[in-house]
Amino acid sequence: MNDGALVLFSGGQDSTACLAWALSRHDRVETLGFDYGQRHAVELEARRRVRERIAREFPQWAPRLGEDHVLDIRSFGTIGETAMTSERAIEITGKGLPSTYVPGRNLVFLTYAAAFADRRGLKVLVGGMCETDFSGYPDCRRATIDAMERTLNLGMEQDFRIDTPLMRLTKAETWALARQLGGEPLVAITVEESHTCYLGERGTLHPWGHGCGTCPACELRQKGYDTWAEAGRPAL
Repeated sequence: MNDGALVLFSGGQDSTACLAWALSRHDRVETLGFDYGQRHAVELEARRRVRERIAREFPQWAPRLGEDHVLDIRSFGTIGETAMTSERAIEITGKGLPSTYVPGRNLVFLTYAAAFADRRGLKVLVGGMCETDFSGYPDCRRATIDAMERTLNLGMEQDFRIDTPLMRLTKAETWALARQLGGEPLVAITVEESHTCYLGERGTLHPWGHGCGTCPACELRQKGYDTWAEAGRPAL
């Protein structure tokens, strides 16, 4: 088991699975979130609730769950003027990318995370990037992450490793991973507390979680859940 890891933790389904994955492997796990001017602050609140329930319901992981940190990088969010940071329609742009795509977001997140991890003595960065079931973001591809890992290590004289446990998984398999890592309690935390909806909807609690049910993030999450449920809710 490695000493420590820093999880890029948004409070969504994917980062909740990544947090559980890291807690099952590392002696010390800290979490890092970013306030980049998101349209809705509900995911920042979701982060707190997910962490609290994991610490309470998984006593074997609680001693490993270290500090939580949130960095204010709202100036970055103003650059892209995307549907994630401003009141714009969620649609496919002329570049063929969703209007929710924040240019370079994961590159910026990883740079901040690496600098932060350097000061915290953490060698492993864990992110929920995925190129199987994803929204077309080029900075979610493993080739991008590999290039970023090399760049960070060259530029910082470090030996960081960037783990992306969801990279080759479908959304259905991400639900199965949660079941494998923490059984039904972790599935319940994911459904009830995590937040993925682009529109920030926290009203109706669907079988797959809170959300508007119509934005691309909700549609992907629901489709994955339905596929997983139809297969009998297996562990991965």
